[in-house]
Amino acid sequence: DLEKEQLKTLKKVVKRFENGLPLKDLAQVIEILNLCAEKMNEQEAFTEPLCELIKLCGLPFQKKKLSDEVSYSMAVSKSIAQLGYLMRVPSSQVRIQICKCVVSFYNMELPRKLLSGYQPTSAKYKIQMAELGGLAETLVLSLALVENQLTEKLWVLKALQHLSSSGVNCRLMMKAQAASRLCLYLNGVDPSGQLVFRSSEILWNLLENTSKEEVVNQLSSLECVHALKEVFVDLLMHGFRHYDRQLRNDLLVIATLLAENPAAPMIESGFAKLLIVLATFAEVKIPNPLVKGLKLTYSYEDFELKKLLFNVIGVLSKNPCGVQLSLFLFVLTLQLLSENDVMPALLCYVKPNQKPRFHDWSAAQYEELQLHAIAILASVAPLLVDKYLSCQANTLLLVFLEWCIGQDPFFGQGNSFHGTGGRGNKLAQMRYSLRVLRSVVSLYDDAVNLNLCDQGAISQLLDILKYAANKSKEKEDAILLEIQADILFLLSALCENDLHRKELFSYEGVDILIPFIQMDPKKLYSGLGHNCLLFSALDCLWSCVIGCYIAEDYFLQKQGIFLLLDLLALKQKNLCNIILGILVEFCDNPKTTLHISTWRGEKDQTAANLLIQLWRQEELELGVKRDQYGRIVDMKRPIATSFQKQQEVIPMPANCPSFAIMEVSENIRAKLYSLLCKLGFENLPGLSAEDFVTLAIIRRYIDFKVGEVWSELCAELKEEFRPVASDEEALKVISEISEYTGRMVAALQTEVLESQHHQEIQEEEKTYTKIQAIHKQREMVNKSWENFLTRTSNYEALKKAKRLQEKSIEASRSKSKTQNGAVHSTDIKGLGTTVSNSQ
Repeated sequence: DLEKEQLKTLKKVVKRFENGLPLKDLAQVIEILNLCAEKMNEQEAFTEPLCELIKLCGLPFQKKKLSDEVSYSMAVSKSIAQLGYLMRVPSSQVRIQICKCVVSFYNMELPRKLLSGYQPTSAKYKIQMAELGGLAETLVLSLALVENQLTEKLWVLKALQHLSSSGVNCRLMMKAQAASRLCLYLNGVDPSGQLVFRSSEILWNLLENTSKEEVVNQLSSLECVHALKEVFVDLLMHGFRHYDRQLRNDLLVIATLLAENPAAPMIESGFAKLLIVLATFAEVKIPNPLVKGLKLTYSYEDFELKKLLFNVIGVLSKNPCGVQLSLFLFVLTLQLLSENDVMPALLCYVKPNQKPRFHDWSAAQYEELQLHAIAILASVAPLLVDKYLSCQANTLLLVFLEWCIGQDPFFGQGNSFHGTGGRGNKLAQMRYSLRVLRSVVSLYDDAVNLNLCDQGAISQLLDILKYAANKSKEKEDAILLEIQADILFLLSALCENDLHRKELFSYEGVDILIPFIQMDPKKLYSGLGHNCLLFSALDCLWSCVIGCYIAEDYFLQKQGIFLLLDLLALKQKNLCNIILGILVEFCDNPKTTLHISTWRGEKDQTAANLLIQLWRQEELELGVKRDQYGRIVDMKRPIATSFQKQQEVIPMPANCPSFAIMEVSENIRAKLYSLLCKLGFENLPGLSAEDFVTLAIIRRYIDFKVGEVWSELCAELKEEFRPVASDEEALKVISEISEYTGRMVAALQTEVLESQHHQEIQEEEKTYTKIQAIHKQREMVNKSWENFLTRTSNYEALKKAKRLQEKSIEASRSKSKTQNGAVHSTDIKGLGTTVSNSQ
């Protein structure tokens, strides 16, 4: 009788709250739910009221005041969490009702009639409370309870699918190992197909809303990879619906993410081999039981599948930076790529585009596959060099590049990522073909490079470079600049250390390089890639010209040294190092120093002055101590940088360079010293006193550097040993010599400054004397002018001037009279002035 009364009471409760549970009563209702769950173990009659009460939890909660949502938040979150705990009840009806309740949080419908004095809570309130209560984690754990009940499992997955739309819930689910649990259920029996669909949807949400690495790590067990493989194969072989193909592609994307993880057992499970075979089975007609009976259509989903399979090959071909085991697996991957003819399959696309057949890919699809295949080839080719050569890949690529610059009509679609910039032209094909060549040439494999050069690659690359340069004049874009930079790199790699190839490059190559070096400096900041192009051109100059006298002389004739010095005068840190290196190498040619000495920059600047300015700028950045006049301050370590002085004494093996030695390669001072040695330290034009002060330091650079090395040696010895008296005396003498050199240079600098000061004083005195003479001249002119004005305005002054003039004339005559000589009068009749005609 008591149970009957309880059931009656429960019905009344359900009737009372049929329009929604008030927030203030929710905790008590949940307590009733728990009591009903306990009663179910004894009486099944409590199942129906329990389900009805759970159903009420799916309706909007009722609030009296706006603040009720916040006030009852903790109680509500705990109550919703209790719904998840009720999944322990061994009743299919209850479990399904709980899942329906959770789904209703996201499809909230208002009741027909509202409680008097109450308002429904906001639409997102229950969702927020579910996040706060950790409901998602509880439901993931409950999957173990419904593992063998398909209907219940599908309802739990449906609920989780809704919950996984939130980042908070996804993180809670990951705590319960949701990714691995879901993956293990993928290959369960399910005629409806909902199991795979909902599980994959949840996995995608986990990937998007949480750490991708964490999800991949959970999926990287052998069991998960096997399950993923089996479901993928089943959809591939038996999935004919549009929906099945989409789902298959989604799972392949997840498999690709797993392939990026070296710890995932893709090879051990056989999944890697299957994907490689699938990627190439249409191009390479080799019977393989893995793809027996497989037929792909030319639908959009199968087109996406083909691209994803190509992408998997690219992922597998990446060398993992992991433990030795990962490297071993990588070797196995290479073996799979080689045995399954990946190289010939990819090379099938390295051919001029032809009109597709009737039942073939469309022109746009074929172009996208072609570009994707060539892009993947750039990753695979360096790993399979023997296969690359045996397939005559160099020949195919050179013929393909010839077609790229040919006049054959072709209108690229440019629709895909790889087709960027290729609409209406063949630039995309050229760009990726050059990337393939770059990837193999960068190996510096003699067989590959010899094979290329024997087929006339240098001449062809120069033609392509001219073609790209002319196109770039019409309209500059990043792709054209990248193409030119890649070609310059290829030429550098092919010609380096080979005199014959440099001679092939010489005249035509230098003519092409000159415009790159003449590039407008403003373009370096355009962001399109001019910086990279300029560096590639300088690298090409270093590799293809230096060391070949024919090319060097032609470069000098083209005033190339002047162009390099113009670039150097920009004083850009990233350019100075490489340009100085080129100039030092060029100075082995005796004609170079004359060109350097002849160069004049802005304001008639000389090369020597420019080099010394660069030295001062470098020392300022390195923190080398100098006084206000540029003189040496530290006599013991005159050229030591601030970094060197901060370093403690660290004893090092003999084969390890010390800080003093490493510092030589880390700045440009050694190159500046080498260049000034080539030019000579005497009679350098265009130098100021400040320059001579700096030049005194540069001249002793090697002596100072030797002193630094000895100083480090002494410090290391004293750390570990105690030198004998004779050695200690020798080290002391060496140290004193180094310090004496510093003092001598400082004295010379002071002498130069004093000489300059004395010269400035002399120049000042000369200038002052000149100013005095000018002032005196002005006074005489002014006095003469005043006399003139006086004579013209005062008649008495005029007569006096006339008398003085006559007296002066008389005094100038000779006292002895000439015999038989005529005497001429000096007076001019009618003259009314004492001023000469010149005045």
